[in-house]
Amino acid sequence: MTYKIAVLPGDGVGPEVIEAAMIVLDEIALDAEYIYGDIGWEFWRKEGNPLPERTVELMKQTDCALFGAITSKPKDEAQKELAPELQGKGLEYYSPIVKLRQLFDLYANVRPAKAYPGNPLNYKDNINITVFRENTEGLYSGVEYYPVPEEIDNAFKDHPRYKKFIGIDKAISLRIISRKGAERIIRAAFEFAKQNNLKNVTVVEKPNVLRETSGLFVRVARKIHEEYLDIEMWETNIDAQAMWLVKNPEKYDVLVTSNLFGDIISDLASQLVGGLGFAAAGNIGDNYAVFEPVHGSAPKYAGLYKVNPIATIRAVRMMLDYLGEKEKANKLERAIEEVVKEGKVRTYDMGGNASTLDMAKEIAKKYSQL
Repeated sequence: MTYKIAVLPGDGVGPEVIEAAMIVLDEIALDAEYIYGDIGWEFWRKEGNPLPERTVELMKQTDCALFGAITSKPKDEAQKELAPELQGKGLEYYSPIVKLRQLFDLYANVRPAKAYPGNPLNYKDNINITVFRENTEGLYSGVEYYPVPEEIDNAFKDHPRYKKFIGIDKAISLRIISRKGAERIIRAAFEFAKQNNLKNVTVVEKPNVLRETSGLFVRVARKIHEEYLDIEMWETNIDAQAMWLVKNPEKYDVLVTSNLFGDIISDLASQLVGGLGFAAAGNIGDNYAVFEPVHGSAPKYAGLYKVNPIATIRAVRMMLDYLGEKEKANKLERAIEEVVKEGKVRTYDMGGNASTLDMAKEIAKKYSQL
């Protein structure tokens, strides 16, 4: 086989959307071996690890991964659902997708938001935005404290704005922006714009308040922009950008930002073009990538084959592009576009009654006809 691809269905509707994706991949006939791995809530409950080491080792032997969805719950709820024999052993739940991003250094979370012609859910037509979200730093770096150790209080005690927090009950999360982290996500955004002949890259931060972390991100962006002067660079604050995306989404080509801001703004962009049923993401590093829908496990829909699989099928399209299968990727994109435009098959979110697998079969059929 040319490629080895890890397939991680997860839980909730994850196995259903992966099943849909495999219908399309079977039609595409990619020269690949698909190797299934364990991930998700079931393995947290039974083993105390939602990302078993055997899955990590499996992934190390593959070219990339296709991921379905997982359930995540707050710390206290996660503890209560552990198997009795695992209770009280100091196990702590940590999101497996966040852990994968850290383990494989998947620093670029790439989220396309495209308004397909004929999609009844489009907020506006002519939207085609790609969000580049830094994926390993920021407020999702995982450096948090509760309760806060005394040595942490002591480390910050001389900061004039920290004095009022010394000695009180509190939690702390660190927002970490490194120059290296900023440089590589910003450069990835500009390279994408250059390769796709796009006109603008917008840096979305909050340097007027987060002066040091957002300030560093923006300064790095300005320096990198000097290498791409044929592409316009705009700077906006995250709150203003949310407003401008609703007002004039068609003006934006590429948005680049840090982890939490990217999480928020990419969901907003996705809602403008149909919601989470259309929202795919690539978690991409220098040596590995994980592709996924971003809608979560949707437990209330599990087993119903109701959710829209287009997000997962678009993740397949991104995966094909990553593997260098440009012709297959472009053909799949055209198939999705034609099915949405024709409107004969629509899932519940689009006002229809087609099942998850009905939509996948229709896209596979269209692919075969192109």
